[in-house]
Amino acid sequence: MLYLVLMHRTTNMTRTLTNRPQPITPQVAARYWHATRARDRRADGTFVLAVRSTRIYCRPSCPARRPLRRNVTFYRTREEAERHGYRPCLRCRPNEISGPVALVQRAAGLLAQSTEEGLTLCQLAETLGATQSTLRRAFLQVTGLKPHEFVQALRLNRFKALMRAGKSITDALYETGYGSSSRVYEGSNAQLGMTPATYRKGGMGMKLGYTIVKSPLGKVLVAATERGVSAVYLGDDETSLVAELGEEYPRAEIAAASNGFERWVKEVLQRIEGRPPHIELPLDLQATAFQRRVWKELQRIPRGSTRTYSQVAHSVGRPKAVRAVARACASNPVSIVVPCHRVIREDGALAGYRWGLSRKEQLLASERSPG
Repeated sequence: MLYLVLMHRTTNMTRTLTNRPQPITPQVAARYWHATRARDRRADGTFVLAVRSTRIYCRPSCPARRPLRRNVTFYRTREEAERHGYRPCLRCRPNEISGPVALVQRAAGLLAQSTEEGLTLCQLAETLGATQSTLRRAFLQVTGLKPHEFVQALRLNRFKALMRAGKSITDALYETGYGSSSRVYEGSNAQLGMTPATYRKGGMGMKLGYTIVKSPLGKVLVAATERGVSAVYLGDDETSLVAELGEEYPRAEIAAASNGFERWVKEVLQRIEGRPPHIELPLDLQATAFQRRVWKELQRIPRGSTRTYSQVAHSVGRPKAVRAVARACASNPVSIVVPCHRVIREDGALAGYRWGLSRKEQLLASERSPG
C-alpha cells in the first residue's frame, strides 16, 4: 500500500493510519528479531525492542550486547514502550530522532505543508541546510523513493483524503494541485488500486475476501478484490495469516470469501507445486512507484531461474539501490505471483525470505525439477 509503505518508515513519525495499534504477530516478531540480531539500521524507526530484565528499550541497531530472545518484547513506537514502563537506552537513544530519518521527517513536514507543485529539490535542500545529494540519499534510505516520487505520493494521499471526505473529483483535483484530470487518472489503477471514482464510492478502502487452503508449503492465504489478487501468504497458522492480512491492509473491509475467485486460488496452488503458469493472474495492489518497478521485474524472471539483488537493481535502472530492492522483495504481499523467491545473494546463497528459507528452497527446487 502506497501510504502504508511511505509512512511506516517516516513514522512511526505520524500515526495517521489508525488510532489503534495493530497486533504484532509471531511472523512480524520473527522479522523484528532478525533485524535486531543483524543490528539493521534500516529498521530503526519502525519498531523498538524492550528488554524485560533491564526495563530498557532500544533501537534495532543498538550496539549493546544482544539480550536473550525470551527477555525481549517489541513495540511499534517508543511511546508504547514507555507506556509499559520501559526507559530509553542511553547508548542508542531511541527517544531521539537523528540522521537520515530526522532529515526526511523535516522534509516531509515541509512538503506536506506546501501546495505548490514547483517546490524543487534544490529549494528543499537549501531550506533544510543540506546538499541535494544528501537529501536524495536520505529519502532513498528511509522511504525507498526519490524525493519527487515522495512528493507525488503526498499529493495522492491528499487527493484520497479529500475523496474520502466527500469532495467531488473536480474539487479534489483543484485542491491538490493536479493540472488536469488526466494527471490523476493516468496510472490511477497502479497507485490507488482502483479509479478515483471507485475509490470515493468504496469509502474507507478495498473490500478483501480471503480463503485459506492447504499446499505442499503449508497453509496458503489468498486474498482478492473483485479486480484481482491482493495477497498471497504462506504459513502454518490460519489465525496468524489472517492477522497479518489485517496488518498489511488496515483500512480494508476483510471477510472470508464464500466464492468468486476459485480459479485464481487453483492457479496459485499449481505454481506452488512448480508447474508453469496457466493463466495470467490479475493483481490489485497499492505500492510505491519503486516497488512496482521491482515487482514487475521479478515477474520477468523465468521459472527455474534466479537473479541476484544487484542484477534486479540494474534491471530497474537503479544499480546502487540494492538494499531498496531487497526491501521491495521483503514487502511483496503476493508471494508466488510476484516470485521474490527467485532472488538470491551475490554468492549464490539464499537470502532472507518472508515466509522462511525452507519454503524458498522448496519453491526453487520444485521449479527446477523436470516436468
